[in-house]
Amino acid sequence: MGIERENRVVALLGPTAVGKTDCSLKLAQQFPFEIISSDSRLFYHGMDIGTAKPSLQERERVPHFLIDVSPPTDPWSLQRYLQAARVVIDEICSRGAMPLLVGGTGQYVTALLEGWQPPPRPEDDSIRISLEAFAEREGAQALHQRLQEVDPQRASELDPRNVRRVIRALEIYESTGNSPSSYRKKTPPPYEILRIGLTMPREALYKRIDQRIDQMIENGWINEVQALLDQSVPVESSTFSAIGYAQLASYLRGEIPFDEALIQIRRITRSFVRRQANWFKPDDPAIHWLPAGPQASEQAAALIKRWIAGEPLQDQEQDKQPGLDD
Repeated sequence: MGIERENRVVALLGPTAVGKTDCSLKLAQQFPFEIISSDSRLFYHGMDIGTAKPSLQERERVPHFLIDVSPPTDPWSLQRYLQAARVVIDEICSRGAMPLLVGGTGQYVTALLEGWQPPPRPEDDSIRISLEAFAEREGAQALHQRLQEVDPQRASELDPRNVRRVIRALEIYESTGNSPSSYRKKTPPPYEILRIGLTMPREALYKRIDQRIDQMIENGWINEVQALLDQSVPVESSTFSAIGYAQLASYLRGEIPFDEALIQIRRITRSFVRRQANWFKPDDPAIHWLPAGPQASEQAAALIKRWIAGEPLQDQEQDKQPGLDD
């Protein structure tokens, strides 16, 4: 294309099932993209169907990174992801290609693009286990009060009912001696970033999600979950926190009927979409929102070409996310 591409990163954002994978593959036919996943469930072997992982054929068409890099018994942290993603970005840029970041895990995407510096993980789980026992014994409010005493700022940001995140904040304090808030500093990354978001009206997205869940079941999702259980992957592990896996495991173990598992999966997925909107905000001026659909890749390509050429991008008023909260 005759244009300098050094240290440029394009991020394709948006809610689950909106069509990011298809759009990314079409864009890779027009630009020297190599795709980096920012989906926290695509790291793991054996979790293909329920995570809508790009197929092997799709990954053969375009280089993909941070997919199938770990067994499900070896969970990745945010810190581990950031370290790996930054290395991959540097490698892609060094060979004259452009990284295309694709995924819907809001925390991972935001942390990478904003330059978060997350705290180190403790060497063992003893602190977390102790805090979990305290929460079970004394309750969520008492746990939150402990955080309030050591880091009022972080405590004010967390709902006491979100026990997992409160425990993580206290784990940081007890393992490092530093307040969790002190680690929430940002160092702008050394690359220019274009953020493109795909969107569609909420009810249309929900219908698309329901259809995709049905297709996943037809494609063998239940057998995939059974295979994880056969590998003795603990149901309590972060692996089974992926949407649908714990619910289908409960069905397979005879704890709930299949229809109830499906109802729960649909409900949890809708809730996840709403949480994603908190990370990818409709009024974020840094995100150029485009309507999902057959025309999305063409519009995104036009935007990328203008960005690479240093031309003005479309007016921010036109970039506001249409319809997602309708």
